[in-house]
Amino acid sequence: MMKRFALAASLVLALAACQDDQLSRSSTRHLVPIPPATMALMSTKGMSKEDPILVRAYKKESELEIWKRGSNGKYALLKTYPICRWSGQLGPKTREGDRQVPEGFYTVTPAQMNPNSAYYLSFDTGYPNAYDRSFGRNGGDIMVHGACSSRGCFAMTDQNIAEIYAIAREALGAGQRGFQFQSYPFRMTAENLAKHRLDPNIGFWKNLKEGSDTFDVSKEELRVAVTNHRYVFNADESTMAAVTQKQRHDEQEVAELVAKGEKPIKLVYNDGDTHESFRAALASASGVSDSKLGFVSRTEGISSGPQQIALDDTGREKIDTPSTALAFASMKEVPASQPEPRQAASRVAVTQQTAPVATAAATPSSQETPFYKKMFSGMTDLFSTSDAQPVAETVQVAPAPMKAAPAVKAVPPKRAQVSTGVNVAAAN
Repeated sequence: MMKRFALAASLVLALAACQDDQLSRSSTRHLVPIPPATMALMSTKGMSKEDPILVRAYKKESELEIWKRGSNGKYALLKTYPICRWSGQLGPKTREGDRQVPEGFYTVTPAQMNPNSAYYLSFDTGYPNAYDRSFGRNGGDIMVHGACSSRGCFAMTDQNIAEIYAIAREALGAGQRGFQFQSYPFRMTAENLAKHRLDPNIGFWKNLKEGSDTFDVSKEELRVAVTNHRYVFNADESTMAAVTQKQRHDEQEVAELVAKGEKPIKLVYNDGDTHESFRAALASASGVSDSKLGFVSRTEGISSGPQQIALDDTGREKIDTPSTALAFASMKEVPASQPEPRQAASRVAVTQQTAPVATAAATPSSQETPFYKKMFSGMTDLFSTSDAQPVAETVQVAPAPMKAAPAVKAVPPKRAQVSTGVNVAAAN
């Protein structure tokens, strides 16, 4: 009976993931102090618990970083935490229910901190922001919380969210009006950019990289604005000059990797991922409460990480690579009526041969260095700054009808003659 009740409670929690109903109003877990070891780490780095913080998250690597401003006024990395669970695919969140974790630049105020979270503790990331709203994107309640369950959120272990919450609580309590939350698809390294250079989101990701580069150079909180569906980062001239130099260096490194044979890929996730350190534990958790991880949801498909699909130089999946559509076909119900086998085989073959080319529409930008145009003459600029992407249409072609063979009249043999051969030309 108790086991059945626990399973029912787990199901309710799974369905309500990231919809925080504040079920733990009597809890005092939000008052737990920062662990002594973390306080000692702050001291060695010239930080105090009252200093402002900044958070950076990376989906592909499943890591979340806490940065703190030191006595010199610059931010420095305090600690990196493994993300227990995030959902969806690489790419921005666009609508309610898409299970996507947002990518972009957000602000977390004291009002967004939830001490009574149903997921141990949590804070709202602030999605949608001005950038998201400029595209008409909707949805909400996108949080960083405990319990290893996600429907568009960053799910941490209960122990880690308790520590993160305490660090944020002390900074906000000391007067910080809100801390910046930077969310990226992956670390903006030359290798990642080279591998994902043909992704439809590459223009958007390069815009995010401008912000990442500005922070990496200045080590100051970004001053973010939104203009013409783009993030704009305001900084002084010396910082911008250094950012431009860094971008040129990174682009050259990407070009060298491509020249050496770095192949373009795309990653297809079953439904998000987990940090490598949790993979074995999640594979055996099977959707129940775990003493270390908290509640665990949708563990299927994350034990081995994402499927890596190789692309050719035009962005098409290689012929020997299973189609993404076919990879997900097993997740859908089989229709009641099946098509005639021969026709179905033809449709699959044609779909694979006419896979859409994922490219981004080129938009002029004074901050872009179009070195890829030099390398791939005749190709569309792969690093568009446009968020909107063209949709390619897959055409299904029915097999051509076979021509009927011409009728041949039967000629009865003559009794008086014996045939000694066949005139092939005359017969055809």
